[in-house]
Amino acid sequence: MLNLSAVHHIALICSDYETSKRFYTNILGLSILGEYFRAERQSYKLDLALNGQYILELFSFPNPAERPSRPEALGLRHLAFAVPDLDAAIAHLNEKGIVTEPIRVDEHTGRRFTFFADPDDLPLEFYEV
Repeated sequence: MLNLSAVHHIALICSDYETSKRFYTNILGLSILGEYFRAERQSYKLDLALNGQYILELFSFPNPAERPSRPEALGLRHLAFAVPDLDAAIAHLNEKGIVTEPIRVDEHTGRRFTFFADPDDLPLEFYEV
């Protein structure tokens, strides 16, 4: 049997590297573990952590293909972050000019959550735990 121990990281490709870097660090509060420019690919790679744990790679590539639809396109549907206080998390985003969808309730757990978008309109979720 395969012995998976955890999700190591999630990788995102962005259209505007500096804008996405500011969003994930200044607005969501992820910390930078490493930042690299790969000249052979004309690509930046940014390694980001949440509470000291490596979770996200942010890439820039010249002329990336657009996502066909949101959020029900084939592939990754959304990236969800656990938050202890959904109302405070929403207020933080709204203060930064980021629109959130109406709060929903998970029919199986009774927990509240909301969706919003990153600078490339990738769907993100805050899930109250």
